[in-house]
Amino acid sequence: MDFWGAKNTDSVKFVKKALIDAISASKFTLLKIDLHKFSPQGVSGIAIIAESHVSIHTWPEYEFVALDIFACGGKNTKLALKSLKKSFKPKKMIIKEIKRGEFKHLM
Repeated sequence: MDFWGAKNTDSVKFVKKALIDAISASKFTLLKIDLHKFSPQGVSGIAIIAESHVSIHTWPEYEFVALDIFACGGKNTKLALKSLKKSFKPKKMIIKEIKRGEFKHLM
């Protein structure tokens, strides 16, 4: 997901809460969050979930947030997206869904 015109992109505390809220909304199982605040600005990090991970990178100078949700087990990533949209309030979103690991050809 790419969020343009996003709000609150330079606060580690805000980004952490946004990730926790999104993970909770989708009923993912949070294992660990690791975030890094860059100087002079920007936050990058990853939330490790039992279902895989959620990564985030922010560019406050462009009001831009790049997010990846990688999840298995049929969990609802759309609920995470809805929560993240509510948190960052982007003016524009670009969402790409990529199906990974389709094992039908092995059976």
